[in-house]
Amino acid sequence: MRHILPKSMVLITAAAGGLGKAFAAECASRGWDLFLTDIRSDLLKPLAEGLTRMYPVKVAYFPADLTVAEDRDILWREIDRLGLCFNFIINIAGMEYEGAFSERSIDELRTILRLNVEAGVEMTSQVLRRRVPDSPLYILNVSSLAGFYPMPMKAVYAASKRFIIDYSLALREELRSSGGHVTVLCPAGLPTSERSIKGIERQGIIGQITMKNVGAVAYRAIQLTLADRPVYIPGFVNRFVHFVSSFVPPGWRTTFIWRRWHKAHLRAARPADLTNINKSDDNPLISR
Repeated sequence: MRHILPKSMVLITAAAGGLGKAFAAECASRGWDLFLTDIRSDLLKPLAEGLTRMYPVKVAYFPADLTVAEDRDILWREIDRLGLCFNFIINIAGMEYEGAFSERSIDELRTILRLNVEAGVEMTSQVLRRRVPDSPLYILNVSSLAGFYPMPMKAVYAASKRFIIDYSLALREELRSSGGHVTVLCPAGLPTSERSIKGIERQGIIGQITMKNVGAVAYRAIQLTLADRPVYIPGFVNRFVHFVSSFVPPGWRTTFIWRRWHKAHLRAARPADLTNINKSDDNPLISR
């Protein structure tokens, strides 16, 4: 059974990506008004128009590169101009560059941190200042199963996702007394684009059995956020792997991950290929 909120406005980042679209459709199907943002301005308008044709909701949108502080400032000025307040934010935007740390440029490393860490923190802080008065506030942050492990070949990405997990759990306790609810979503591979599917295929059987349907993940994530669940790992296999791995010494886990990702990396057509497991379509600045 679906939970129904009073008249709601939901902010979704990376809304034009595969996971973003799934969340937007799920929220609209519940009758919630939406504010969508994504770096892909060409995709926001048709998405908004499609949602308003299918569901009796209002959908506003504004393109922004969330890695740029000036773009974020412009975004919030537009939100204030529209006089919007929120009682739900879904922070999806995030990205990775797969490959050895030594192969990554300084700009690439900065981009990962700016989007995965800085942007999500700032978006949440801004929503807290614009929450609907006398109403619960729901925050859903998208991390990754990778956030539970040190991951060679994804060192900065995995560490940034760990930040999201710890930050979300800490924020959850801070906001509890004021009606704030924080959930962190930690999926494994999601088939959100052609590149993400290829990345999953390179992982072999492990990638196939840990992959989950995007629409089902979006539905369940919202259900559990409304039910005040702290962490959601989609899929029994993923939850089992997480449980079992907690008994393995960290050094062993890291060595195993290194061997698995190094082999997958060698199978790739391009050794330092930019994967899309956590991005929207083919754009490297948007998640899922």
